Amino acid sequence: MVKTPYHEGEQAVQQRAGEGHPGWGSPMFEAAIPPPFDMFLRRQRMLVIGGVDDDGAAWSTVLTGPRGFAGAVGSHTIHVKALPVAGDPLEHVFDDQRDIGMLAIEPQTSQRIRINGVAQREGDILVVTTEQVLGNCPKYLQQRVLRPDAPQAAAPAVRRSTVLDADQQRLITGADTFFIASRAPQHGADASHRGGAPGFVEVPAPNRIVWPDYFGNSFYMTLGNLQLDPACGLTFLDWEAGHALHVTGKARIDWDESRTKAVQGALRLVEFDVEQVVEVRDFTTLRWKFAAPSPFNPT
Repeated sequence: MVKTPYHEGEQAVQQRAGEGHPGWGSPMFEAAIPPPFDMFLRRQRMLVIGGVDDDGAAWSTVLTGPRGFAGAVGSHTIHVKALPVAGDPLEHVFDDQRDIGMLAIEPQTSQRIRINGVAQREGDILVVTTEQVLGNCPKYLQQRVLRPDAPQAAAPAVRRSTVLDADQQRLITGADTFFIASRAPQHGADASHRGGAPGFVEVPAPNRIVWPDYFGNSFYMTLGNLQLDPACGLTFLDWEAGHALHVTGKARIDWDESRTKAVQGALRLVEFDVEQVVEVRDFTTLRWKFAAPSPFNPT
């Protein structure tokens, strides 16, 4: 697939929002991995990835490992020595080459970098060829510190459904962070994060999730993809227990100012219709302790 250099979805959202100009958007970012970014990658214990399965459903998930489990092996290639766990919705997606969005996020320092490209599994390694590499601002990143790893569970416990049960709804409405994967035709995949004070995500129905879109970097890489393809995947982590909740469905941007004004700090809302739910308990041995909220969170 030949990917086009300019993202009409990003530019359409920028224009609707009254921000940017025709030259803005993700095309300004290079494909090469700068040495400081490689150093950042090599100290991470966690990476967020996003992709699309054979049915066209978008999913996000998290890969974990010891420091150094991910790093560059060339100016445009990253090796990740970890794969999605058994039962993860992306478990077999990268058996063939697919578009991938990747987010390296460091909760201890509220830093992150974003890497988009293509990936394929080679044995026990995920090989990523980069197409976009960029640093992101620290907005809405809550600070967390690592606790000692928990013992490795015998196997993750997986539960699937098409709606959110009461416990899953409580996890979502109590969350201060979630991850989102999206993809648009001719532009590839992307993985990003959303953050705010607990309660910033609402679940008005077992098959509906709503969250505010706050002021960011004005590139609109996620919303630009959703403008062209509403499929996206969300991951909510139970940071202290090591569980993960994956949800896939369709999202739409709500530009209704009368609704947006009722939500502190929101520029617009995003409404998400749930299609599939995959809960994976004992997803990771990593355990995180909340340290401080982002100073950018609307109060």
